[in-house]
Amino acid sequence: MLILTISFLRTANCKLRTFLILTLPFLLLTISCEEEFDINAPYQDISVIYGLMDPGEDTVFIKINKAFLGEGNVLEMAKIEDSSVYVNDLDAYIEEWDNGTMINAYQLDTITISNKEEGTFYNPYQVIYYTLYQPETSHDYKLKVYVNEREITATTRLVNDFTVNKPSAGSSFIQFPKGINGEIEWESAKNGKRYEVVIRIKYKEVLFDSPDTVYKYVDWGMGTKKSVSDKGGEELIIKYNNDSFYNFIGNEIPYSDQAAEANVKERYTNDVDFIFAVAGLELNTYMEVNEPSTSIVQERPEYTNISNGIGLFSSRFKKIRTKKIGNVTIVTIKADLPELKFVY
Repeated sequence: MLILTISFLRTANCKLRTFLILTLPFLLLTISCEEEFDINAPYQDISVIYGLMDPGEDTVFIKINKAFLGEGNVLEMAKIEDSSVYVNDLDAYIEEWDNGTMINAYQLDTITISNKEEGTFYNPYQVIYYTLYQPETSHDYKLKVYVNEREITATTRLVNDFTVNKPSAGSSFIQFPKGINGEIEWESAKNGKRYEVVIRIKYKEVLFDSPDTVYKYVDWGMGTKKSVSDKGGEELIIKYNNDSFYNFIGNEIPYSDQAAEANVKERYTNDVDFIFAVAGLELNTYMEVNEPSTSIVQERPEYTNISNGIGLFSSRFKKIRTKKIGNVTIVTIKADLPELKFVY
């Protein structure tokens, strides 16, 4: 009985396979003739908003656009201004809040700038929303945008000022003595999370073919540090090799073009800026999500803190400590790197 059953199933399966082979092309032909698929979803107005508030500035700029999709070549649509720009019917405000009470409301105005670089989207003009404000780091700031009967919101706190311990504020000079490491030390800022540190080495050039002094600089990146929390007061340290300072300027200061370098008569040292660029909590999260992936999974989740839209509304802060290069370092530069033509 078992043998007969297996034999029957084999016969039935063979007939079924024959039926499917004969029927499948007919079904595919029928579907392709009778069904049409539209890859474009029904139109939906999606606002795209980006803005960073900086307590070191008295003006905040916000970029507000709309996503678009339609029939035809989207690359051609991107070059049309009103494909991604709200022509009218848009009101935007930044509200200042203190412990649940609104203190101020700043209405955003528009300005058209003409320096947008060439690319996929319309250029060189673009509309930017802006407002003057008096930043108060102890307050919260809420963005509200009203467009096409929709309310779009986002909230952020301002990154506070913070203390830099090294290089100290006491001395006017910075030295880069060979054979030892230097340190940059600071205390984390309240509402700050990510810190990118750069040593900007400024210098002056005198050329043979010009009476004017040329002011230039090279940026020596120190990398990124992240605090454990955004409560502030955490000690953060970056160490650097002083020998690398001389390698860096030896590689970066000379012109790659031999004729341009030959035209340099002499150079002079100038200030050295220790630049701290601080990202707020939301901006740090946005940057983490968009960092290059180190795993085999390349797809990343989208991050936005814009309610009823997409984009980013956060804060940042920049702090600079300026020093002059000390005599010991100048002597070392002249002795070890005479090709740089530094007089002092």
